[in-house]
Amino acid sequence: MKTFDLIEKKKNGGELTEGELAFFVRGATSGEIPDYQLSAMLMAICLRGMTDGETAVLTREMANSGETMDLDSLGIGDGSCDKHSTGGVGDKTTLIVAPAAAACGVRVVKMSGRGLGATGGTADKLESIPGFSCSLTTGRFVSLVKENGVAVACQGDELAPADKRLYALRDVTATVDSIPLIASSVMCKKLASGAHSIVLDVKYGSGAFMKTADEAEALAHLMVKIGEAHGRRMSVTATDMNRPLGFAVGNILEVNEAVRVLRGEESGELFDLSVRLTAEMVRLALGKDGDSSEKAAREAILTGAAYEKFLTLVEAQGGDATPLKAGGYYLVPAAERYEFRAEKDGYFTSPDAGLTGKASVALGAGRAKKGDAVDPAAGILLHKKDGERVRAGEVTAEIFAPDKEKLRDGAELMKKAFAAVS
Repeated sequence: MKTFDLIEKKKNGGELTEGELAFFVRGATSGEIPDYQLSAMLMAICLRGMTDGETAVLTREMANSGETMDLDSLGIGDGSCDKHSTGGVGDKTTLIVAPAAAACGVRVVKMSGRGLGATGGTADKLESIPGFSCSLTTGRFVSLVKENGVAVACQGDELAPADKRLYALRDVTATVDSIPLIASSVMCKKLASGAHSIVLDVKYGSGAFMKTADEAEALAHLMVKIGEAHGRRMSVTATDMNRPLGFAVGNILEVNEAVRVLRGEESGELFDLSVRLTAEMVRLALGKDGDSSEKAAREAILTGAAYEKFLTLVEAQGGDATPLKAGGYYLVPAAERYEFRAEKDGYFTSPDAGLTGKASVALGAGRAKKGDAVDPAAGILLHKKDGERVRAGEVTAEIFAPDKEKLRDGAELMKKAFAAVS
């Protein structure tokens, strides 16, 4: 069997067999198939698609390409739940939802990724906290879940290693927005990590991989089908991502906004979505009805229990919670800063999320190519809510970057983001 033949078969619209997909995944895992051939296959899949059967086999093979976690044998299976978002600009819900669900009694076994395209990764956001590490051994991950009810870990080399290699290539080969590739990538990690329940937040709009509600529905249906076929309890929420979620886009900026929500200092769409996702985790993992699940989720945030759990999470994974315990926020100063001001009296309109995401990458908050470092301080901070009254000359947004060139590039893209909705 030759990789070239498989690429050509998929390029011409053929359906790959179980044996061919197993060969492809083994080659990706072992390194025998070079990046250029993996990239060619990813593009062929992106353009030609895959059947549900192909996607299911690809998911299974990637899940089995490394270690799999049996949470029951590890003593943390009961009440276990993972939450995943397909990616949205400014989506920092995991930073709120994970501790909130843990405060409600859910065992939150959260596997998180690095930033992909214009959407930031939860691991990047948490690791912008000084000292915080998402690189956990299986033993350490399990012990933290047992002790605290929550742990957030990166996908290690031993968990779905085939996906780790393909995931990095998708980011730089314009093959991110493929439904089969997204579904198999998300679900292989979820199956391998072993959570009994999985809550999915599927985004659609200019700031998401899925541009329409119909595409989001197709992706959600496929992921739920894969999960249920493997005995997982599944729930899915679809959310609009034509505007950034909340006020902050960028790693430490998003951490600070999540802290504001957890402290009860910020309400609105981010709070509402976080409550909804937390409630779904409680409902699935603990078997509560919808009303009591929502009540528990809301109270976990409003009483401060979720915030206390967040502080525990930070310290348990090596992060410095000192500024938060003193009532402050994380201060990671950016070298360069630029303000956007209202040209006249009127009402604020949130910028286009897709262009805002591109601006955040240009500023240094995301990755333009494989292996790029992200700047924890880079990003965008909106000062107004959509539809809020503004006065001429009032600051409506700020952008932050490590140097003047990145600041200039980000500013140009943000100007287009505002113009796109004016």
